[in-house]
Amino acid sequence: MAMMLSILPASSLCAREQKMPFPAYGTGPIQVLIYSNYFCPPCRAMEPEAEPVLHDLLKRNTVTLTLIDVPYHRLTPLYAKYFLYALKAKNNPDHAFHIRNVLMAATADKEMTTEKRIEKLFQSKGIPYTVFDAKPVFDRYNALIKEDHINATPTCVIIKNGKKESFVGGPDIIAALKRLL
Repeated sequence: MAMMLSILPASSLCAREQKMPFPAYGTGPIQVLIYSNYFCPPCRAMEPEAEPVLHDLLKRNTVTLTLIDVPYHRLTPLYAKYFLYALKAKNNPDHAFHIRNVLMAATADKEMTTEKRIEKLFQSKGIPYTVFDAKPVFDRYNALIKEDHINATPTCVIIKNGKKESFVGGPDIIAALKRLL
């Protein structure tokens, strides 16, 4: 599964797409796209340091943040689908980061491989979710992955003043995000 597409402001999306949850937050002038995978150890290691910086950038209205799940592991589509299901029930950056943290922690459980197990996990954590056809969102992910030539996770693409830069690996991503503060 590969993914790509230009980020469009919500006002330009068709009515059907506006009802689809998509992990894009903020209205700042700088676009930040974070490409990650729940099963990627460097992604999981980066998350605790990146999250507060991203929250600060969103709070300052510096960035528009988009989170894209890259399917480099056989279970990523399942986890990504439930991430989107949870966003359908409640879509804001705090909830998105919480869900991502729960799902990243769940990768340590070798039996967390089915819909029923993820549903039980969400119920135990009080995470609401709404099942829907996530294919249009996966199609947008695929378009973005292709557009940005993503071949490793974590990767961060920053678009500032019409210039696009890519950063690969936790330390480089954290440094690039901090420079935006």
